[in-house]
Amino acid sequence: MDLQSELLKSIWYAFTSLDVEQSGKVSKSQLKVLSHNLYTALNIPHDPVALEEHFKDNNNGPVSNQGYMPYLNKYILAKATEGTFNKETFDELCWTLTSKKNCKPSIQQGLCSQKDCFKLFCLFNLLSEDRYPLVIIQPELEYLLKKISSAMTLEWDGTLLEELLSQNVDLQDGMSVWEFLEHLSAGQLLHVESKEAFSLAVDDVFMEMYHNNIKKGYLLKKGHVRRNWQERWFVLKPSSLAYFVSEDLKEKKGEVLLEENCVVENLPDKEGRRCLFCVKTPIRTYEMSASNLKQRVDWVTAMQTALRLRAEGKSSLHQELKLSRRKQRETLQRSQSNEPVAVEASQHSTPEQEAETERLEQHIESIIQKQREVEAKHKEEEKQEREKQQAIQRDLERQLEEAKEAKERMTATLTEMEKEVQQQKKRIRELELTQVKLEEALNTQIHARLEEDRVRQDLERQLAEEQKKVADLLLLQSQLETPAVRSQEEPPPDDDTSTATCPINQQPEESSQHNTEEVHIHELTFTAAPPNIQQLEESGQHNAERELMSQSTSTQMLKPWKIQLNRLMKPIAPGDKAEHLLVKPTCPRRGQALTSTEFIAKVQTGVGQEKGNGYSPSPPQEEEE
Repeated sequence: MDLQSELLKSIWYAFTSLDVEQSGKVSKSQLKVLSHNLYTALNIPHDPVALEEHFKDNNNGPVSNQGYMPYLNKYILAKATEGTFNKETFDELCWTLTSKKNCKPSIQQGLCSQKDCFKLFCLFNLLSEDRYPLVIIQPELEYLLKKISSAMTLEWDGTLLEELLSQNVDLQDGMSVWEFLEHLSAGQLLHVESKEAFSLAVDDVFMEMYHNNIKKGYLLKKGHVRRNWQERWFVLKPSSLAYFVSEDLKEKKGEVLLEENCVVENLPDKEGRRCLFCVKTPIRTYEMSASNLKQRVDWVTAMQTALRLRAEGKSSLHQELKLSRRKQRETLQRSQSNEPVAVEASQHSTPEQEAETERLEQHIESIIQKQREVEAKHKEEEKQEREKQQAIQRDLERQLEEAKEAKERMTATLTEMEKEVQQQKKRIRELELTQVKLEEALNTQIHARLEEDRVRQDLERQLAEEQKKVADLLLLQSQLETPAVRSQEEPPPDDDTSTATCPINQQPEESSQHNTEEVHIHELTFTAAPPNIQQLEESGQHNAERELMSQSTSTQMLKPWKIQLNRLMKPIAPGDKAEHLLVKPTCPRRGQALTSTEFIAKVQTGVGQEKGNGYSPSPPQEEEE
């Protein structure tokens, strides 16, 4: 089937979808829009003038299919060139126009999705008969269903189709594309276990039959520059052999153009590689390695088929197979229709006619036998492939179970490790908390020790100050006692002499000053010595807890010293300490004042008696600073 016949099938669906009244005619405006879309999809320059001239007549009514066909053949189909446009895009345009009107919602709600319906629509047009309205006959329908079942690794069961044809007698002459999609989506043609598996199978058959993929799969290819072996995904078409990084076809690595002078040959094993073969082109030689011998045979046969199609000028393997099946059916039908006539003619036929008839029958029998052998071989291959797939599936299931068990063991191990990690983290937190507490206790002890050292240093400093004050006071006492002793050793002068040599007021003042200093010395002697100095030293060295009490004691001891020092700083006047001395109640003159001479003599007499008796006056009361 040529390119124009293929395009005309899709255009027929688009034209009939515009015929809303089903009268076989479409309005001119709709045909203009359809023509413009066909120009765009087929990548043909648009010629609006020719379109207007073709439909320019006195009849303003709709145009029939016969009226549109001359323009379609002359201005659209005749200008379409293979390879200049994307046929899938063109078919999708026609499918969009016709599916809105004819595709029922129940079809897409069943087994087939929107994409699956479009791919099945393209496959239907490929296998349909070349008569309108387009239908697919039972042998071609069985061929398509077998391809889809084989892609799902299932064995096709023809009982469903036979039951459907027996119930609907009208379908025996052929099935339209909408009837085909409706019955297939309802599950009346195939046993389908999974909707996803069905979609994948339809996609594989679509790529094989519609895009002319003769064979596809992984092969090892030897590099041209680096000479290393890399695994590539190969796609074989009648005109080329393309290879990609992976089967998603996103990154294309190269392409081998298959020409008439290309050769495919097997190679001996070398470099540790087995199942080698090569494709020789005028430019270079491509070396490849298959996984096993069967794969190598399949790839070499497929490449030889592609080279044969290239040499014969054919672009599709399945188109050739379709024509071959059609010829076999026509031959079989002719043989069956001519069989009664041959029986009558055999009675009056000549030996030559009988020989020709026998030869024709043998030829037909050989064709039938060959077809049966091909079908048997195909079934055997499908059975082997199915067993192989089942073995691979069992192996994969076993590996999956092992992987699950390994995953469970790994999960259990990870759980135990996580528990151990949590315990270790808890242990570390406890140790860190203990460390913090120990550091706090250590810092507390260090601060206490430093405070104790500071208190001891303060006490030692206070003790040194007190000792220095005591030494100073003792030195001052010794200095004051020396003149007093000398004055006592000298004999007292007579009254007349003292009166004659010195003024009367001067001698009493000096004697009163000496007496006052002696009284001060006695008071300082008894009040200067700080009590319990040894006790304070011991308590400062061994008992830091009594710091406050020691400081208060030191303060009490320092206070009388400060008072006494303040008294020493004051100038001594005659008679200052007279009121503080203990005067005996016996006074020579009661109620009368003493003279200066009498007062001084009395005071000296009292002081001498006190020294002789060891009498020490009590310390005076503290005065406020």
